[in-house]
Amino acid sequence: MNMPFEETKKRKFRSVLRKTTVATLAVGLAAGSLSGVYADAKGKDNGNGNGKRQSAKGEINLRYSDLSEKEWKWAYKHIIRLASRQVFNGYEDGSFKPASSITRIEAIVASVRLLGLKDEAEKAENMNAALNFKDFDKVKKKFPWAIGYLKVALENDLLAETETSVQAEKAADRLWASILLVKALKLEDEALAKMNTQLTFKDAKEIPAGAVGYVAVALEKGLITGYGDNTFKPNKPVTRAELATLLDRAGEQLPEEEAQAVVGSVQSVTYGTLTLTKPDGSSVALALGTDVFVFREDKKVDVSAVQVGDTVLARTYGGKVVFIEVTKTAQQTIETTDYGTVGSFTLNAQGKIATLSLSKTVNGSAAITVYNVADNVVISGGNGALSPNQSVIVTIAANAVTKIAIQS
Repeated sequence: MNMPFEETKKRKFRSVLRKTTVATLAVGLAAGSLSGVYADAKGKDNGNGNGKRQSAKGEINLRYSDLSEKEWKWAYKHIIRLASRQVFNGYEDGSFKPASSITRIEAIVASVRLLGLKDEAEKAENMNAALNFKDFDKVKKKFPWAIGYLKVALENDLLAETETSVQAEKAADRLWASILLVKALKLEDEALAKMNTQLTFKDAKEIPAGAVGYVAVALEKGLITGYGDNTFKPNKPVTRAELATLLDRAGEQLPEEEAQAVVGSVQSVTYGTLTLTKPDGSSVALALGTDVFVFREDKKVDVSAVQVGDTVLARTYGGKVVFIEVTKTAQQTIETTDYGTVGSFTLNAQGKIATLSLSKTVNGSAAITVYNVADNVVISGGNGALSPNQSVIVTIAANAVTKIAIQS
């Protein structure tokens, strides 16, 4: 169907969606699933009779009654990460319903929201738009919160011109997702040119003739794959857990909103405060929430497991950190020790010890070893003053002496 919209708006958002919707959807398709998941943003029923969605204005919840790390290991981390961003929430009864299927309206909303177009979709003029779908009155009555998302999706050509109905509650299956992907890539011309492709899947006859070219292009571009039994399963719906996995993987390719997420190296985690050194060298102190959710080395851990030197992504809600993911663990420093008699040492421009030579007898022969000395070296024993001919034990870490113990 042809919808009149301002060309300037189309240009504004089309380029963003073209580059990033593909990343969002392709990852899930390659794994054999795609769709989007959003319950009613106003806390209404999600259309499947599965309960009410957690209010976006309430306290953020990252612990769900029906989501165990052991049972849902493959999706657990992805679900929590998305929930921490308030992109993908659970329900007011404390559940997440990971096995529930996803509808087309949820898939459309998911694609638009993850790409950062939530504010555009929720503008008053978009939320109150009148769209020319045959079932628009039904959609507006049951999913009024999604009207703006539909309008933005239409503006960016994510829906086929021939779609006369939204079919909001219909399951978002693999075939529908493939078509959505190809259209997002602006590869419709290629799809039309490949309508005569002979697909070799055992269930190829289940793919409508008018969709063969779209599937062929999606396969050719590596956007989707078949199953090990040589089937495509075009009508197979996907679940909320599957969606979370694909959205989160795609989200890793998208920029973080500075107001909600901070990336940096851990300086300290003390007294309810996480202090980070950001990539630009500046420091920031973030208050920790009372129940911070932490992932380190792909395992849920206590906040005390976060170490100085870890690189983390910290996500805030209500001014406090609610989620921490260690994206790179601190290098474990290996310490060794040596002993001997101080031969000599040099000082740097600041008057600090720069190098230290130790002499000792090894297998009857004299041996001299010269070490670099760390700026923050700790000297203990004696009167704290280093001088030649003293017997010492030194601790070496990262190729520099960090401790000098003077022996009496």
